[in-house]
Amino acid sequence: MGKVIAEITMSLDGFIAGPGISSKNPMGINGQRLHEWIFNRATDTDKAMIAEIMKSIGAVITGNHTYATAIDEAWSGATPFDVPVFVICHGAPEKKINGFVYATGEIQETLELARKAAGEKNTWIMGGANIIQQYIKAGLIEELHLHIASILLMRGTKLFDNTIADPVELTRKNVTATPGALHTVFCFNK
Repeated sequence: MGKVIAEITMSLDGFIAGPGISSKNPMGINGQRLHEWIFNRATDTDKAMIAEIMKSIGAVITGNHTYATAIDEAWSGATPFDVPVFVICHGAPEKKINGFVYATGEIQETLELARKAAGEKNTWIMGGANIIQQYIKAGLIEELHLHIASILLMRGTKLFDNTIADPVELTRKNVTATPGALHTVFCFNK
């Protein structure tokens, strides 16, 4: 069975999106600049990293907020993945799209379903911040792949907002630097 990995890009000052998130602007004001390492500033190293991420995942977990804001504009009304995407939500949304599985149970139940779908590949928790925080708090993530973009956003949605009371110990496994981001891999100490 593959690993459970939270993977996300954040600014140097800890934001994963800018302010003013909407379906027309799913990353908020200046939030799209976080992903310049994937698009406008992608090096061969960045491209190889993205290819490896996509090859290694068997299922994706996302929150309803990320789904609802990204689906129309960023994802053009379709899943951007070739694997099942599990959307954690309180109730199935009005707009349902093939390739998405709407999970209304607890986060542990969703993880079990996603891991089963992933088989030997990794289960990727892509966010948003609240979903990643819930999985960290529950101790269900094995690795945190954090891409730290070369920008200070100064405001927006913080990845870590003090909702986890106790310190979480991590061990750094890998660091790769490219012009657009510092790519880090941490293992959770169990």
